[in-house]
Amino acid sequence: MVEHGDIRVVHRGGSKINFREPVITTDSKFLLCASGECVKVFSTSTEECIHDLRGHTDLVTGVLLKPSNHLQVYSCSADGTVRLWDFTDGILIKTYVIGCPIYSIYASANHEGVIFIVTPVLTDKRSELFQLVAVHLPQSGDQLVEAREFSAVLSDVSSNPEAIAFGRGGEFIASAKGLQLESYFFKKQKSYRFSLKEDNKKGGKNTFTCVACHPQDDCIATGHADGKIRLWRNFNHKKEYTYSTLHWHHSAVSSLRFTPEGTNLLSGGVESVLVQWRYNQESQRDFLPRLGATITHIAVSPDGALFCTSHADNKITIIQSCVKVSAVIQGLVKGESVRSDLMVDPRSKALVLNGKPGHLQFYSLQRDKLLFNLDIVQQEYIHESGLQQFEVVKAAFDASGNWLATVEERKQKAAELELNLKLWAFDEQTQSFVLNTTISAPHEARITAMCFCHAADSQTTMLVSASKDGHFKAWQLAAPAHTEDEGPSWSCDFVGAYHSLAPECCCFSADGSLLAVSFQEVVTVWSPASWELLTTLSQPPGAIRDLCFGRLSCSKYLLGTTTKNLLCCWNLLTCSLEWSTSMDVSLLLADPVSENITAFCFQEGCTDLFVFKPSEPRPLFSQKAVCSGKVTRAVFAPRDEMLESCEESSQWLNCSQLYFLTQYMDLMTFTTKAEEERLMASSKQLVVDDSVAMTPFYLLLGKHRQQQEENQDSLSVLSAEREQLPQGSVAVKELLQTPAHVLPSTSFLCSMFVQSLLISVTDTREEKQHAEEEEMESEKEEEDSEEEMESSTSRPKQASVGGQAAESAAPPLTKAQVRELRRVKKLDHSWLSSVLDC
Repeated sequence: MVEHGDIRVVHRGGSKINFREPVITTDSKFLLCASGECVKVFSTSTEECIHDLRGHTDLVTGVLLKPSNHLQVYSCSADGTVRLWDFTDGILIKTYVIGCPIYSIYASANHEGVIFIVTPVLTDKRSELFQLVAVHLPQSGDQLVEAREFSAVLSDVSSNPEAIAFGRGGEFIASAKGLQLESYFFKKQKSYRFSLKEDNKKGGKNTFTCVACHPQDDCIATGHADGKIRLWRNFNHKKEYTYSTLHWHHSAVSSLRFTPEGTNLLSGGVESVLVQWRYNQESQRDFLPRLGATITHIAVSPDGALFCTSHADNKITIIQSCVKVSAVIQGLVKGESVRSDLMVDPRSKALVLNGKPGHLQFYSLQRDKLLFNLDIVQQEYIHESGLQQFEVVKAAFDASGNWLATVEERKQKAAELELNLKLWAFDEQTQSFVLNTTISAPHEARITAMCFCHAADSQTTMLVSASKDGHFKAWQLAAPAHTEDEGPSWSCDFVGAYHSLAPECCCFSADGSLLAVSFQEVVTVWSPASWELLTTLSQPPGAIRDLCFGRLSCSKYLLGTTTKNLLCCWNLLTCSLEWSTSMDVSLLLADPVSENITAFCFQEGCTDLFVFKPSEPRPLFSQKAVCSGKVTRAVFAPRDEMLESCEESSQWLNCSQLYFLTQYMDLMTFTTKAEEERLMASSKQLVVDDSVAMTPFYLLLGKHRQQQEENQDSLSVLSAEREQLPQGSVAVKELLQTPAHVLPSTSFLCSMFVQSLLISVTDTREEKQHAEEEEMESEKEEEDSEEEMESSTSRPKQASVGGQAAESAAPPLTKAQVRELRRVKKLDHSWLSSVLDC
């Protein structure tokens, strides 16, 4: 078995952006939020992601603006580190090693050089006991610093970041947990505790859910499980405290936030409505309804111009002063469970799974962005607990991505199960799927499996569905019967059964020549061309749970898992069992572009991964405890560009990338060390203009500008050759491009900078002497050539005088004529001979 340290499990695409409260920058241009193991920087105007701040090795649990520098931000993580970033350039400035998991982070302008973090109590073995600790950040020039000065502030706090807040600029801190509110004053170093009864007289639950403190007054606002908001005053006295009650929410208040001036209080909950209360005039309220999903966090920009709300469907809404929604940043929509399998759209390469109720979402893994939602049910969803409504339970694509099949069902208590099978055709004009055929009640019981025939050379498109009613049906695309019909439609081509047993799963071979359908402990193999039962395979005990065919060179193998923890491999050429092994496989998956098979095995509360080829006895890769709980949904996403990994353990990741969902609805993937380094290098690229967001139009414009600069450079080559730059130009370039906050002091750089601009005196003297020598040689050559020309002209003159010729003597040549004659003499006249030869 191969266990390689270079491959690890990470949150990559589709991470939760609503996990922690987002942060809006001082100029309201950017929004920062925790997303898996990185911090994402979004533009508040274009909704585009500008930077991914990568560096943490575990889940990021908090993001916070540095009070003393509005261009820097802190991030904390469960990996036990706090990192300081320049979010405008995407540069990591410093890493503080804390040494224990961090669940949230706070800071105040009154506490310079100190941050407050929530960590588990190390002396307690229970994970639910947490403490608030003040960490004094050491002033060091090193990038990696170990923090050693800790002081406990509060000993028993909640791990929920919404339950702790600073008040009046950092003079006191308020913490709520369970039925108890605690306020701690830093100057007095004294805390006061206030308790409520579990239930009030009207049966409401008084449990604290969130806390907010007024920025100027001594006022603490607390939210409760029964929907009430309490405003606490005089809490610096044990018995003289008072509180007033506000009530609008019918369920728990999930988040509270005061505006920077303290004039308004914002609250949100399950109603999907942002409520704005006027401070000291609480009877006056403003509402912003229909925000789409439960509000989990509320954030306000430092200037109060923008509000933003995080929602339970992994969405962040940016609001302009509680008036209108200006932008929506949508992540991968995550519900309580995924009924459909994870799929990859063959056309857009997007991840497809359940999204909003009654929808399928198409999510780009490359851009980490939601592309669109496809409304399958096409009915208004009613948010009411206990109401049974249609749900999308199955979905499948054909090989080309031209057809999408979906199954929706609704089960009411006093009625039969309602089923609809829908076939959707891809419309080239709208670039989306359009409903083509609806089949009501395709089976008499719940559909257990559904798959398309993925053969590339198949002349017809075929879909097979299996059901608890004991039948599997083959649906075939038929051409229109009459020319006036709008287009092709689907009809049932074959109904199959086996000894009145209920089929559980089905799959086609890679070439489409075989169909395998499992009936409890028996696997039946059919020919789709004639619908003849070719053979049956059985390996009791245990019903078949998963089936998949081998690919490419391993296409002769059929693999299956059973409920009795067996993994079996049959050879279809000999119709016999090739091998079997004992393991509890929760999910069996084949890579569509290679021979690799992936098996997720559940044991001792964790999931192990095995990657193997059916023809080889030794696994290609294995990793223990990739996540806690059981994995039931996974998919291979083919890569646009193949990786060039030479390691045997990571070659299975060259063609495809494996994504899987944990029981906590986290989308995880496997990555190599080389791939991480490449992503880290790309994330460090600087944005030239911070005011311009990194949009597709900006990238296109940037390329155009780059081409113009290249053309200008090519035209100015001659001038560049004449003007020699100083020898230290590289140092000057580095000095100008490096951010100012990471440079050494000016006094240290001054001498180096001045030396780089100076030109050596000895070099100039040598160059001047060399130039003078060359000039003297050229003048001497000119004088020699002039003497030769004068002697040659004097000879014919003497001959004519001696012979007493009647012709007049030729006039002497001037110096200008001699120079022109010398220039003509040096020209190349070889072309004339070639012309004469022709």
